Formats: sequence, C-alpha cells, structure tokens
Amino acid sequence: MRVLVIGATGHVGTYLVPRLVDAGHDVVTISRGTAKPYTANHAWAAVDQRQMDRAAMEQTGDFGPAVRGVKADIVIDMICFSLESAEHLVTALSGHVGHFLHTGTIWTHGHSTVVPTLEETPKFPFGDYGTQKAAIETYLLQQARLRGFPATIIHPGHIVGPGWTPLNPAGNFNLQVFSTLARGETLALPHFGLETVHHVHADDVAAMFMDAIANWNASTGESFHAVSEQALTLRGYAESMSRWFGHEPNLSFAPFDAWAESQTAEDAKATWEHIARSPNCSIAKAGRLLGYTPRYTSLQAVQESVGWLVGQGRIET
Repeated sequence: MRVLVIGATGHVGTYLVPRLVDAGHDVVTISRGTAKPYTANHAWAAVDQRQMDRAAMEQTGDFGPAVRGVKADIVIDMICFSLESAEHLVTALSGHVGHFLHTGTIWTHGHSTVVPTLEETPKFPFGDYGTQKAAIETYLLQQARLRGFPATIIHPGHIVGPGWTPLNPAGNFNLQVFSTLARGETLALPHFGLETVHHVHADDVAAMFMDAIANWNASTGESFHAVSEQALTLRGYAESMSRWFGHEPNLSFAPFDAWAESQTAEDAKATWEHIARSPNCSIAKAGRLLGYTPRYTSLQAVQESVGWLVGQGRIET
C-alpha cells in the first residue's frame, strides 16, 4: 500500500520507515526540514521524501489538501499537537484514506490512579501537552464511531533509543545524573524515589504501528498504550543503573521542595512534570488485539541509549 508518514525523521520514524519499506509498502514522508533519521538505514533510499512547513500551510488551509493529494492508503501522523490541527487534517482526509494513525501520549491520563492504567481509565489530563493530546484522542474516536473515520491512536511512553537522551532516574534529562551513577557518587532523588516512569524503545513503538496496520479491524476506532511491559520506580531505576555501571547504589532522598533547591529550575520542573503523573500503563489491550510484545524492557531500552551516549563521550564514566 501507499503509506504517508508525517514527521518521519524523529525517534519512532527512524525505525518505522525502514519497517514499512521492508514490508513492501510505497512510502512517502513529509518533514519540515532536512533532518536525518537518528540511525542510517539503506531503506531510506527507496522513500519519496518531501518537505512541507505544516504550521504555515495549516494557516493558509493548504496542508490537508496537500496530504490528500499524496493519495495514500495509510496516513501516519507523528507530529499533531493541537485539536485544530487534527480537525484540519481529518476534514481533508475523510473519505480519502483507508487508515489514519495518530501518535498520542500516555500523558493524556494525567495523574495515575489505579495502576497499571488501562486505556479506558477515565482521563483527567493537566498541562497543555497532555490536555491537547487528550482532546485530539476524543475527537478522533468520535469521528471513528460516529462517521466511520478509520482512526487508530497509539500512546507512547518515554521514548528512548540510540541518538537521544533518555529520561533519567531523577525524572529529568540532565546527563549528569547518569555520570553521577557511573562514578559511584551519591545521587539525590525526590521523596522516597517511589514515583514511576514508563519507557519504551522507539523500535517497539514502530512495531506497534506495524501491528495496528496489520490488524485493521481490531485497531480502527481504538487507542493503545505503547510502553514496555513494566514501569520503573525512580529508586529502582537508579539502583539498577548503578549496578549496570559496576557500583552498589548510593542514593539520598529529600522532600521535593528541599531536593529542588539543589537542582536547576529546568531540571526541577521536568522532574515535577514526570513524577506528578507517575505513569504505569498496561499493554494488555495491545497484546490481546494486536499481538504486541515489546522486545525491550525499560532498562534494556535505556541501557542501549546510555551505552550510545557513553560511546559519544556525553556521559562521563
């Protein structure tokens, strides 16, 4: 089939596009600039890569018609972040696409209540990102159920893989946290370190997109979590990474406000954003309906990313 991927050179697209090519699909990609995928793959030579400025074209009303003009059987949207953007594209594609797949986020759930969280758990998102993504999900599912629009929503967790910085055991993206663990020094964590984070390797997310495409009847009109089998507590994450670096854990704990005083404002904010949600999501639905089985545990995915960063000299060991 003819498959269009919008925002194809990011984390997931790096793995998804070669999977689509290898499966025999005719692949077209749209991106704003000339960014290259995180990992080189010969499959990209067979891809029709096009440049479009989505934001500018949406303002003029030209983006949706341009996407429709590709005449794709399947459209995969990796970079939709507002309800208006989703409405614009759906309006243009209704009746002109066989399958529409949207990339959501587990942040649509807001605070965790019952864990592991199911897709159908009532959602109370907070913050602009999670709130907008939840609104998009509601809209797409309504379009699927009321008008037959063939939408599938896939909600990744904290995406990791070689080429970018993984969410660390302190709940932020400061690489010094990994350097601290690598040197066996004391790492300070907020509270008791029992809040959770839920990673997923980018290739496992790509695999779920492929599973959804292969199971059209089961996936259309549905949302799925794309995460590893188990979430990690900050404490468990830090202890495991300490031992991976060859040290016994050396951790300290403090109430969040006291802990934040020793952090940059950026790191403290990022940590709060993650631990306030403390995601721990179920993949039972994806396993049951799509046959999804992630290859990577959270730690395996992170360790592959960290190993790459060490090799690049970005983490001091």
